[in-house]
Amino acid sequence: MVSETVQVSCVTNGGTKSNESFKRKHLGSDEHASASRHDSSDAKGDIGTSDRDMAANINEDTQVDDASKKVRLPKELTFQDMYNNQDAFDEDDEDDSDWEPVQKHIEILKWFCTNCTMVNLDDVFLCDICGEHKESGILRHGFYASTFSPEVELIQVESEATGSEKEIWSEASASNCSTAVGFDERMLLHSEVEIKSHPHPERPDRLRAIAASLSAAGIFPGKCCPIPAREITLEELQMVHSSEHIEVVELTRQMFSSYFTPDTYANEHSAHAARLAAGLCADLASAIFSGRVRNGFALVRPPGHHAGVTQAMGFCLHNNAAVAALAAQAAGAKKVLIVDWDVHHGNGTQEIFDQNKSVLYISLHRHEGGKFYPGTGSAFEVGTKGAEGYCVNIPWSRGGVGDNDYIFAFQHVVLPIASKFAPDFTIISAGFDAARGDPLGCCDVTPAGYTQMTHMLSTLSGGKLLVVLEGGYNLRSISSSATAVIKVLLGGSCECELENIIPSKAGLLTVLEVLKIQMKYWPNLSSSFEKLQLQRAMYSVEKKHKQVKRRRVFEPPLWWRWGRKQLLFHILTGHFHLK
Repeated sequence: MVSETVQVSCVTNGGTKSNESFKRKHLGSDEHASASRHDSSDAKGDIGTSDRDMAANINEDTQVDDASKKVRLPKELTFQDMYNNQDAFDEDDEDDSDWEPVQKHIEILKWFCTNCTMVNLDDVFLCDICGEHKESGILRHGFYASTFSPEVELIQVESEATGSEKEIWSEASASNCSTAVGFDERMLLHSEVEIKSHPHPERPDRLRAIAASLSAAGIFPGKCCPIPAREITLEELQMVHSSEHIEVVELTRQMFSSYFTPDTYANEHSAHAARLAAGLCADLASAIFSGRVRNGFALVRPPGHHAGVTQAMGFCLHNNAAVAALAAQAAGAKKVLIVDWDVHHGNGTQEIFDQNKSVLYISLHRHEGGKFYPGTGSAFEVGTKGAEGYCVNIPWSRGGVGDNDYIFAFQHVVLPIASKFAPDFTIISAGFDAARGDPLGCCDVTPAGYTQMTHMLSTLSGGKLLVVLEGGYNLRSISSSATAVIKVLLGGSCECELENIIPSKAGLLTVLEVLKIQMKYWPNLSSSFEKLQLQRAMYSVEKKHKQVKRRRVFEPPLWWRWGRKQLLFHILTGHFHLK
């Protein structure tokens, strides 16, 4: 009888079946006894009174608390039972929270590497890109800081690494130094104000890391002497930039945040920092050419070699190297050489001196057929309007260029042209973004490579050499490279051997292309071009020899070659052709 009653209830009210069945399974002994007495009735009585019983059941069901019904759900429910009892699974029921997990907003913690600015997850302690420790001490100890140890262990590491150097440099006083360093902490105020998803690569930490490295090595302060900083005057800037460009940069003093291009920012301190940088470069050039100091290093920012006559771009506001060149000429230099080894082409410097025969501009940079920023600087850009040949571009066709290619280009292009030009003053636009580990340059020049290039250029213009900082965005690379360059300025020896420098094939082809173009203006390059043509021919012969050797390795024995598989042999070796 029970089953029949349930069936009728199911047709009349879908919820009654489940409520009655739940009661019969979970109620106490009194309810079971009542159910037994009800079952003793005959079938007719039950069926005839089914409507009355149904009404009583419904009234009884309404008196049962909904929460208690849901708590009493049987464990052995089938999917059909669940479907027929959807009301029992209320979303607001706290006891059924297992059915729908609470969706919580999970914040992913991350940190940006101090060294290369790349993003890392919070549970990682070493940068996935450069391997720098999360709590790196590079801003306090420079590149002498341990890569893998936190700040606590850095003091001991730094003292062990630089103890001998400090003893050497501490013997000399700043009063009789021959190398000057231009630096002012107010240039650190130039920074990107707007908070973005990633730190800007051209950041104040670049100068902090270099200054920390020089201090840890006892070079500056110590061996090098500082020069007082001043803002460049309007008249000096107008020799390089248009009045409109200068006014636009000056307007940023009144703005909390502004942008010249999407990647070239300014804040209220940027114009002041740019003028300080240009003023330091001008004064260093004058001091060096006049003989007050032998050489110098301009530890300045924002960089400058992308800043042209009328525009700021590529992180650059005023062209520091151009200002220095004209300051040297104002001091008496007739011919100035600018060598730009920043990984990006100095389009601004080239534009400023494109028609000037008194300034020779030589740039080594990634070009890749114009696909690498800023896209200018092909080997065919040689100067205009009578100044052809006074612009020399050495455009690398790929990334990953290292010491050998750079030194090879110096030997066969830079030094022969520069020696023939015979400059009175030499400036290096020293971007260190071609250094190993730089996230933007992706090249492979080491501190030893920069040491050798600086040493080669120091033999020109009687040693009157000014190094102006440009790019470089890996703090460990830029600080170690800058320190290596300043050691050369201080008279450090170069241990690199220049004999048997073997370039990459791409590097050789680039140098040959440049020589072929520049021979029209510098005839002394002809001998180098002929020698390198022979070297290129040797490369081709070696390549063919390797191909023949490789083919011989896979040659089958004679019995196989002339046996049943003769046809297959001719097909595989390419000797068989269908007519």
